[in-house]
Amino acid sequence: MAKKKTEARKMDIGIAEHDRAEIAQGLGRLLADTFTLYLTTHNFHWNVTGPMFNNLHAMFMQQYTELWNAVDPIAERIRALGHVAPGSYGEYGRLSSMPDAEARPPKALEMVRILAEGHEAVARTARSIFPLVDQAHDLPTADLLTQRLTLHEQAAWMLRSLLED
Repeated sequence: MAKKKTEARKMDIGIAEHDRAEIAQGLGRLLADTFTLYLTTHNFHWNVTGPMFNNLHAMFMQQYTELWNAVDPIAERIRALGHVAPGSYGEYGRLSSMPDAEARPPKALEMVRILAEGHEAVARTARSIFPLVDQAHDLPTADLLTQRLTLHEQAAWMLRSLLED
């Protein structure tokens, strides 16, 4: 008895296919930025030194943990939109708006500056997706982006506060 081939059902979640593709591309950039910032933050957690060691070590751990917990919901939203989530260093390097961390870790306050700029970059990436998400009435993605923006803007503010005299 031959097996019947089943046809894949066309996705119809109320968002046009071309809009889903563009939103997924934007979320892919957000995923790449988030993962790149995660790696940089974890690197700095391991390698921070100096008089602010205890405070920065703990702050960086809190931030990299939050970033790690963010990558899965972003990737899963891409999948829910019917697209493949990027997941390799090569893809992240091409998609990210942020540079990779230098091999030799900088001094503590330079780490803080780099991470503040990183959180601001991720916030810009998240914000850049909003017009299409709004136009497509993609409320789950809008909710995800709002959550990400809140966390990145707060982290950037806290980090920038450490740089003030």
